[in-house]
Amino acid sequence: MNTWEFLYNGFLVALQPENLIYALVGVLIGTAVGVLPGIGPMSGVALLIPITSTLTAGTTPEEAAASAIILLAGVYYGAMYGGSTTSILLNTPGESSSVVTALDGYQLAKQGRAGSALSIAAIGSFVAGIVSLIALVFLAVPLSEVAIRFGPAEYFSLMLLGLCAVSGLAGKSMTKGLIMTVAGLLLATIGIDNVSGVARFTYDMPILYQGLEFLTVAVGLFALGEVFKTILEKESNDGHIVKIGRVTPTATDLKDSAGPIARGSLLGFFIGVLPGAGATLASFFSYILEKKLSKNPDKFGKGAIEGVAAPESANNAASGGAMIPLLTLGIPGSGTTAILMGALIMYNVQPGPLLFDEHPQVAWGLIASMFIGNVMLLVLNMPLVKMFAKIIETPAKYLIPIIIAISFFGVYAVQVNTFDLYLLIGFGVIGYFLAKHDYPLAPLVLGLVLGPMIENNLRRALTASNGDWSVFVTHPLSLTFLIIAALWLIIPFIMKLRGKNVVINEEG
Repeated sequence: MNTWEFLYNGFLVALQPENLIYALVGVLIGTAVGVLPGIGPMSGVALLIPITSTLTAGTTPEEAAASAIILLAGVYYGAMYGGSTTSILLNTPGESSSVVTALDGYQLAKQGRAGSALSIAAIGSFVAGIVSLIALVFLAVPLSEVAIRFGPAEYFSLMLLGLCAVSGLAGKSMTKGLIMTVAGLLLATIGIDNVSGVARFTYDMPILYQGLEFLTVAVGLFALGEVFKTILEKESNDGHIVKIGRVTPTATDLKDSAGPIARGSLLGFFIGVLPGAGATLASFFSYILEKKLSKNPDKFGKGAIEGVAAPESANNAASGGAMIPLLTLGIPGSGTTAILMGALIMYNVQPGPLLFDEHPQVAWGLIASMFIGNVMLLVLNMPLVKMFAKIIETPAKYLIPIIIAISFFGVYAVQVNTFDLYLLIGFGVIGYFLAKHDYPLAPLVLGLVLGPMIENNLRRALTASNGDWSVFVTHPLSLTFLIIAALWLIIPFIMKLRGKNVVINEEG
């Protein structure tokens, strides 16, 4: 059978009434999970695994596996849609890949363009979902062969490039951007060292052995930082209502977003294919790319619609791309795909090179259900834009307690300990002072996310090469990433030295 016949059979599985219901329930729960900070797609999928085994009792093992993975995958990509909502309306990222969306989305909401931002996020997510699925259908096998050639040296260099590129998010001062990146990397070292088992910077406090929970830091810096700013600077009068303009995007918004959506979809998909890279990295890279390509990069961070379209497209495309290493290699690319893999194995379906031959009903049924799920999400989310946009009209005196409650509930739900709540308040205060003095928060967050991955890949590469550092420059792909990373830092510095405050639009 060729690809089209397999896909046709997949649609026959996905269009069965019970599987349509599972897909709908999955995307609804996923959207809710994305909106609430703290209950990310990982927690959502993990919580539902026991329920799927009850729901699918009485069916054949193959049917049970197909139905369960359709429901769980619906939660996964539904959360990618939902995460943008609170980022745009409340500056509270629903999950890590929505951090970048908050940079411009929240500014748009404050300008009364929340409706446009939410609509563009939904449209971008839908287009990216479809693009990544079409690519998944045709490129799954060839791309898995490329991804398997990525060794630790290549991953280390790619992530180093990501950190250097994030200096493009640094606003006016690259120095401040680099300070925040290093601060993020330093925070990432707290906890038990994965390789040697030594406790680092834990000060004999067992609570710190696991390290700092990413979500606690992100919600503290972004959401509570904004709360402190509103309270301390009396930014909005009690009862003052932000007027919302039109809810549907204008023709100009659609025109400005078309390129970023297309580029974000493709970039996000290819980054998603790399195990370990994930949606967060994809959204950061796509934002940086749009800022570099823009004729007017200064508008980013002040309410550029492209700053919503690109990262939202990229993080949804990455969730499609992440399915390739999972399904074809049996390598989970992220925490959520690791849980999906566990669910498949629970149903005696082993992801890997033989999955498409041994369990075509599960593999192609899942791919077809993701097409249907994306359509469901667009149909559900577009009418709800008006309802979500109304949230921003809530006066600050009502909104601030809601943001605080969502933040505390979300952070507490992750590890169920009160220490995280103290950390949350602490990072809220730090976030307020950093933002007040123009220190960019995004590089710190990316440093915290990439820190453990960079360290693990550095040590794996050096272990494999018996401590020979030349491994990073003798591998052509690794060397290419390192050269681009170096140029990213050096070129703007040289431009500044020559007194030319030129923004590099084409290359960098």
